[in-house]
Amino acid sequence: MPTSITITSEFSGSVVAKGATDDLSAQLLRHAGFKQIDDWHGRRHRLPTTTPLADQVAIASHAAEMLRAARYDVTLPPSLDTARMSPPVHALGPYAAGAELLSITDQIRAAEDGASLQRAVDHLLHPEHGALERVREALEAAGEQVNDLDDDAYALADRFGFASEFVSSAQSELGDSEAELRRVGAASTSNSAARTVRDHRDAALATSPAANQAKVSSASSSQTAPLTTTGHPPRAATPRR
Repeated sequence: MPTSITITSEFSGSVVAKGATDDLSAQLLRHAGFKQIDDWHGRRHRLPTTTPLADQVAIASHAAEMLRAARYDVTLPPSLDTARMSPPVHALGPYAAGAELLSITDQIRAAEDGASLQRAVDHLLHPEHGALERVREALEAAGEQVNDLDDDAYALADRFGFASEFVSSAQSELGDSEAELRRVGAASTSNSAARTVRDHRDAALATSPAANQAKVSSASSSQTAPLTTTGHPPRAATPRR
């Protein structure tokens, strides 16, 4: 009778495999990434609670595949089984392309320099794989399909053709912007750095208020007690007898 092994996700967030009491099943679990624990509760295998969810699913699914290939009976919940997980639901429902463009827009808005901005915009402007090229092709195909389905709908087909040409014009307008995008913000950053260095230098060369006060005091002393050529104040004359 095959050994039954259960892999579950606990309330703490850790993934635990129980039932692997023989050496082969324990070795397969360790190979997948589980840590073996032997204490008074018996032998069990666990993933750390800090393991990311995607890694938990991948490790648990891989362990189940190896155990089943070795003729073990494995119980694995759908939440840890990559083969049974439901596909991701897009935020815009069936409009997956729109959701992807929203993601690109978020990347553009989050760009911190010209290079990162250029990488995000490249998803739109790449001449072969960019979103604009795909939109242009789709509009062109829509016009052709209208013509194929209805010869009398040539006006509608032309409208799709014109729209495709408008997108092509946008591609031509922005096709050589890659180098310029990478330089965005570079000049202002250099000017800011130069301004900072200049401010620091001016601050270092500036005379302190204490030094200014010392100069004023020294000037006042020189006016009230003029020095002789020997550097000492003149002495009062002695009266004659």
